[in-house]
Amino acid sequence: LLCSLCVSLFCIAQPSNYNCSNGIIKFKSVATLETIEAESRDLRGLISTGNKSFALTVLIRTFQGFNSPLQREHFNENYLESHKFPAATFEGKFIEEVNFEKDGNFNARAKGILTIHGISQERLIKTNVSVKNGSIKITSKFTVLLSDHNITIPKIVNQKLSSEIEVNVETYFTRTKN
Repeated sequence: LLCSLCVSLFCIAQPSNYNCSNGIIKFKSVATLETIEAESRDLRGLISTGNKSFALTVLIRTFQGFNSPLQREHFNENYLESHKFPAATFEGKFIEEVNFEKDGNFNARAKGILTIHGISQERLIKTNVSVKNGSIKITSKFTVLLSDHNITIPKIVNQKLSSEIEVNVETYFTRTKN
């Protein structure tokens, strides 16, 4: 999956390309009876500064945390079905101007396709882009509705699992060698 994202970004001549191999993505479900939190430190990504495009991917099974091992098992087997849908991806472009070659902070919206549980949705997500010493840090906080990605909550656990999940992303990109 990451290879196909790489090919789509690098087929077009670009001034600079950046990659991330250990970004952090966290999620939090705050429900009436329980709060569930997990994170993955295996978020991978690419940025092509020439056309302001990007691609991010995370393998679902890399999420750690949860309140119990059984909860993690249910997350992978019953809700996200990671055996059928092993990755979540976000691929798109930055809408606002971001000068990737000059130190500074930029608020930029990322417009693209978010795919979770095999369901793709167009999203517009606010991000903060920080460029410093040739590296790029991108942070974002947004929500995901489970219903948008065909993830159902059994009635028996509907007070333990929120239908709206908070997501936080923190990535560090470094220039690739061309």
